[in-house]
Amino acid sequence: MPLSNPLNITALICALVGLIFLFITIKVLKKRKLFSTTLNFVICLLMLSLSALFGTISVAVQGYHALTREELAAIVKVEPTGEQMFSARFTLPDGGEKVFYLAGDQLYVDAHILKWKPAANIFGLHTSYELDRVSGRYAILADETAKVRTVYSLSQYKPLDMFELRRRFAVLNPLLDAEYGSATFINSNREEEFRLMVSTTGLLIRKTEKGANQ
Repeated sequence: MPLSNPLNITALICALVGLIFLFITIKVLKKRKLFSTTLNFVICLLMLSLSALFGTISVAVQGYHALTREELAAIVKVEPTGEQMFSARFTLPDGGEKVFYLAGDQLYVDAHILKWKPAANIFGLHTSYELDRVSGRYAILADETAKVRTVYSLSQYKPLDMFELRRRFAVLNPLLDAEYGSATFINSNREEEFRLMVSTTGLLIRKTEKGANQ
């Protein structure tokens, strides 16, 4: 839990304040002051609840990348390996590589995008994205239902996912302006290299100079 993260700092402050009020509650309880005990206990619960909320959000957004402009999500090299078969090599911005062997006529990639409200920006939360899945896509609809389907995960494992939490809990509505999926696909019938880009409006694919010259 890096302390440079505003969410983590806020969670720790709320937890500390909650513990202070818990200590005060216990102290006042011994003096049998019902109103003061109740008030301090309510504040204690509120602070601890906020600490849990901010801590949960901090964990749930791990793996998402802040998005302030159009950014490179991956460089993808596609190579046909047979009839309606191809490989897709993803080179990520951090230098990591992933290779997938897919069936279909087209490369299909989708992502999760989170848009936060201005109130959440205070805690360092801005529009963010995470690549979700890659699969092969058939150009003909009948092939989609009759032929082999190949799909793989592009996201990293995490115990909590902000995209799923947003769907399940309405309490997050004041913080999240929107959450949606975005997808893009392109033909995979010849060897080419593409730049997979992501913007605040979604995913898009562009040929690299190397791919354009092939």
